[in-house]
Amino acid sequence: MAVAIGSGCVTKYRVTLTNGSYYATYHKPHFDQSKNRYVFKDTSGTPHEFSPLAISEIAPEDMHEKPKTEFLPSTPKQ
Repeated sequence: MAVAIGSGCVTKYRVTLTNGSYYATYHKPHFDQSKNRYVFKDTSGTPHEFSPLAISEIAPEDMHEKPKTEFLPSTPKQ
């Protein structure tokens, strides 16, 4: 039972920037008030800092906003 509790569930977060790029992280980024920046390490351990204006979304990996794709049905050819 201790192994089950110790392993726990790891929630990956996705930090999406306003330019469309994103970073995956194992921990929710925290806001450093003294620097006025979000601070986190990506899944490879590289540290990052971003202004709140550069970030469009911080969400769990499985709940991030999916890109909106437009579906246009094709018209049958006659």
